[in-house]
Amino acid sequence: MSWIVAIDGPAAAGKGTLARRVAAHLGLAYLDTGALYRAVGLSVLRAGADPADPTAASAAARTLTPDAMAALAQDPDLRSEATGQAASQVAAQQPVRDALLDFQRRFAACPPQGARGAVLDGRDIGTVVCPDATHKIFVTASVEERARRRIKELRDKGAEVIESRVLQDLKERDARDQDRSVAPLRPAEGAWLLDTSTLDADAAFAAVLAYLSDGTAAR
Repeated sequence: MSWIVAIDGPAAAGKGTLARRVAAHLGLAYLDTGALYRAVGLSVLRAGADPADPTAASAAARTLTPDAMAALAQDPDLRSEATGQAASQVAAQQPVRDALLDFQRRFAACPPQGARGAVLDGRDIGTVVCPDATHKIFVTASVEERARRRIKELRDKGAEVIESRVLQDLKERDARDQDRSVAPLRPAEGAWLLDTSTLDADAAFAAVLAYLSDGTAAR
């Protein structure tokens, strides 16, 4: 059986960076499940359709292949704010989630390249995708701190930023993610909660490694 680490949390809490580091450190496969929804959202936008349209969104999800995902992973538009908003809209639709669920579960159960386990990060890994994960972690931070990080990230990329708009976008996305009827964002039962509001990336990484080394962590 694969050793599975499920890492969930809201946007800009630091879970992606953390999950990648944990996977690399422990020799586990890594899947950014949010990128799957971003890929669907981006495909819908590029088709000139509305991400809130279930027909367009589910069609894009059903036709997403591993090869297409690999190509989109290198596309700078995948990480744009517009794509992030589209991802949040398509992720609230059950047909989209159904289409991507098998992909995620197969990755967790049979990690590529013979890895002994996998780290998956997203918003419903511990609650829906891998409810029997070996370890469940919920990473969060205050919305103000998450907005500060997102603003820095965007400015580092040379983007012009309206600070109040970034904060408002995060609040709106949190509301959509938490209030949706399909797989709402919430800590899984028994999940370890990590608030990174006052932690830098190294401190958060150290905290997770300490948690994983306790008890039944990877051996």
